[in-house]
Order: sequence, then C-alpha cells, then structure tokens
Amino acid sequence: MIKHRKPTTPGRRKSSVVDYRAVLTKTTPEKSLLAPITSMSGRNSRGVITVRHKGGRNKRMYRLVDFKQKRLDIDAIVKSIEYDPNRSGFIALITYTDGIKSYILAPSKLVVGQRLIFSKQTPLVSGNRLTIEHIPVGTDIYNLELFPGKGGQIIRSAGSSGQVLAVEDNYALVKLPSGEVRKVHKTVYASIGRVSNESHMLENIGKAGRNRWRGVRPAVRGSAMNPVDHPHGGGEGKQPIGLKSPKTPWGKIALGKKTRKKKKSSSKFIISRRK
Repeated sequence: MIKHRKPTTPGRRKSSVVDYRAVLTKTTPEKSLLAPITSMSGRNSRGVITVRHKGGRNKRMYRLVDFKQKRLDIDAIVKSIEYDPNRSGFIALITYTDGIKSYILAPSKLVVGQRLIFSKQTPLVSGNRLTIEHIPVGTDIYNLELFPGKGGQIIRSAGSSGQVLAVEDNYALVKLPSGEVRKVHKTVYASIGRVSNESHMLENIGKAGRNRWRGVRPAVRGSAMNPVDHPHGGGEGKQPIGLKSPKTPWGKIALGKKTRKKKKSSSKFIISRRK
C-alpha cells in the first residue's frame, strides 16, 4: 500500500512511500540474527573506485536471511514481519519447534502465527518450501535454487515470482520474472507464492536527498565533461555526442551491447531468452 505525502514542500510534493505500518509487525530486528556490514562506497580492495556514484548512505546492519532453509520436516511459526534495509522485499522472523530462530524472505499475504514447513513435499501454502518436481504446473514460486543445495539465488526482489511450466525427465522448466524460460534440476527447492512488498515499484523518491540516504551519489552527464574525461565531452555550448552510439567513459558501447559470454556453460539451460 502506497502512502502519498502532503505537498508541504517541493521535495514532498510528489514523494510517496510504502505504508509500512499497515504491513510490518515489529520495528526492532532480532539481535542474534544481525551482522555488521561496512560500506565500501564502490571501491575495491586497493581503494580504487570501480562502481561510480556510490557512497554516503545511512548506516545499517545486515540481517542473516536463510536462503537455503535446510531445516527440513520441522514446523516453524511466523513471529513477525520486518523491514530489511538490504533488500526490497520484507523478511519474516520464524521460530522452529526446537527453539531455533531464523529470518526468511516473506511472501505476500504471510501472517503472524502462520505455520510453515520445509520438506521435499509439503502442502501448497504460501511460504512453504519444497522440491520443484512436486510443484504443480502454473504455480507461482520465488527464492528458487539454480543448483541443488546452493540455496535460493533468483526471484528474490519485491513483488517478483516465477512460474513452473513443465517437469520433463530430470529437469523442470521455469518462467522467470524477466520472461526468460530456464531449465533447472527437478530436485532444487523453491518457495510457494510471491515475494512481499508488491508496491515497491510504485514508490516515488520525490527528491534527490532520499537517494543520498540510500548511497546514490550525483551522476554527471558525459556531454558536460571535457574530451579528456569522456568520449561525449567537449564542444561549445550544448553539442550532440558526435558518435554513432553512446559510449562509456572507457570507450565501450553503452546501449544494446550484449555482454553475456557466447560460450558460457549455463547457456544450455536457457530455453528462450527474455524479450
């Protein structure tokens, strides 16, 4: 649910936020599931900037989210739905019947007190996790493994879900949120449902300051630079870039260039590419 700000200032006039109070049930995280996270501001181990326009975000702690969920055949009860500053979807604090606490990605419509179970074959209830060979065709899934035992690697952002298309021999066909159809082994695990916080894409930042809180620094147009700094730079006044296609600061093609390796080993698992 999106909450629109009152237009009391120019910065708040068009800004909107997700109404967390309507969804979240707890504001303070579980201390035993926190870890420190340091901001590298887009720099590598030598201190050289490798990703531009990053730095200066608010301090945050990392939530230890369990993407593998390998505690099988043990009931878990949802204790709270919480905000995670490190991802777009919400997370859920669960407690297993033996007392172990854990964070998992919260699916849409998950409620406090709901009982979850992770096993090779479970009821098709939102939040339950099972092998993809036992998931009916057409079911929405998220937090999908690419390799058995690796843990969920894809379909993890807010509001996203994939779809099981078929199970043939040792593999299953899954349609990803991008539209790509990919083949995965039938023994990989996936969670039932759709990732929470579907309204995330409808949020309007409203002002540059909110992006600065998130660690996004200002970007300068290449055409506003000098020729020594960018291929688009130079000229008197406003000039076109003078090139057939836009370039990066290092002279590489910026738009439409395919970057996937032609001989990548996992290409054989892709049935149809995204459009």
